[in-house]
Amino acid sequence: MNESVHAVLTGWQAMLPSLVVVGVAVLAMIVDLIWREPDADGAAATGVLGLGVAMIVTLSLWGNPPVRGLAGTLVLDRFALFFALLACLAAALTILLSIEYVREQLISAGDYYVLVLLATSGMILMAAAGDLVVVFLALEVMSVAVYVLAGMLRGDVRSNEAALKYFLLGAFASGFLLYGIALVYGATGSTRLDVLAAVVAKGASPMLLGGVALLLVGLGFKVALAPFHAWAPDVYEGAPTSVTAFMAVGVKAAGFAALARVAVAALEPTALWQPLLWTLAVLTMTAGNVSALVQTSVKRLLAYSSIAHAGYALIGLVAGTPAGGAALLFYLVVYTFMNVGAFGVLLALSRSGERNERLSDLAGVGLRHPVLGVAMTVCMLSLAGMPLTAGFTGKFYLFSAALDAGCVWLVVIAVLNSLVSVAYYLGVLIPMYMQDGTHEIVPPTARPWLLGTVLLAVAMTLLIGIDPSGPMHVAQSAFASLR
Repeated sequence: MNESVHAVLTGWQAMLPSLVVVGVAVLAMIVDLIWREPDADGAAATGVLGLGVAMIVTLSLWGNPPVRGLAGTLVLDRFALFFALLACLAAALTILLSIEYVREQLISAGDYYVLVLLATSGMILMAAAGDLVVVFLALEVMSVAVYVLAGMLRGDVRSNEAALKYFLLGAFASGFLLYGIALVYGATGSTRLDVLAAVVAKGASPMLLGGVALLLVGLGFKVALAPFHAWAPDVYEGAPTSVTAFMAVGVKAAGFAALARVAVAALEPTALWQPLLWTLAVLTMTAGNVSALVQTSVKRLLAYSSIAHAGYALIGLVAGTPAGGAALLFYLVVYTFMNVGAFGVLLALSRSGERNERLSDLAGVGLRHPVLGVAMTVCMLSLAGMPLTAGFTGKFYLFSAALDAGCVWLVVIAVLNSLVSVAYYLGVLIPMYMQDGTHEIVPPTARPWLLGTVLLAVAMTLLIGIDPSGPMHVAQSAFASLR
């Protein structure tokens, strides 16, 4: 009896961060039912405060030894806790970005915030999954919520199109993932990652390799790796801008969490794994950067930028070392802040009925609204990898780890791609300062929550760029627990 009670308690502990977020989602739903005035932000306040509680709970578990719950299908280690913190951070920043936007666009606030929270619970479970079936279930929890979020602007044709495209292509990707899990089960007799690792260490059969390839297709879709990236520009452009920010940082981080756990905890011994990732990294960063050069929509440009940065992040897994894994985790943190800042500026440029997302819409903004100009400048320079920004530090760690692992040509290609990216990131800044504009925008101070979130993201981008030691230490500790 004592053993069964211990097993139940262990299972609950392994699910604790995600359960807290689910509880917050239910509470936000109740608050929205009770407090439904047009200007009421009760669900948003509940969501942000609840995510803060979830982060505190997660931090309280950091010093505990790893826990395996539900027959080993969930693993609560520092790796899982790291991504739980990152998912909660991304969700909280998204909610803060959205408060004025949701009100102006007449989006159902309760539905919106509850879906963000439920998607976050799926992200947390993806990072803690110790079984491929749990990876699939958590991915679907996250994905279904994001499908709906992408179509929250019901009167906007582009938003409807984005939701439908994302749903249809996501369903196909889920099918590939599920079929890959079936092949892996047929080859190994289990879907648990620890059992899979023991089988792979003895040699990989053709059926197992086929299953691994299909797993890579399914997870590659979620992080927008080429050639599984075609959905991203259309969906990012059509979805509400706040949702696009959430997808760019939260969904991508969750996808990399699952990919890293499967790659390192189960499939690291396979000789085919690293060459596949090497090829995908090169294709992804090149396709993203080259395509971004010709974009006139800032959202599409940032979508292709997101694709390119997925290629950079993948370098950490290609390196296959503790330094590479820690660099991947660190890069996902800095990517969160600089993307939230960039999308936050786009939100600040929008007005009711006007998205103002084209490069021409940025004309003169840097001079007329210096705060927005400086914020976008910092974010673009960080995304380009300029020194004294977090983006530079993140790329430095990734490229250094790859060089130490002997991936010289991969680093050369990545550096060339970074140079290419400077052209289109500067292309965003030039009209802001070098052209006259006539588009009127809402003064940033009229949206205090949005402005505060943008300034926070910019400040963190600069602070981490100047002193990255703290976040890097946490990333090293988190990845070490995975291995």
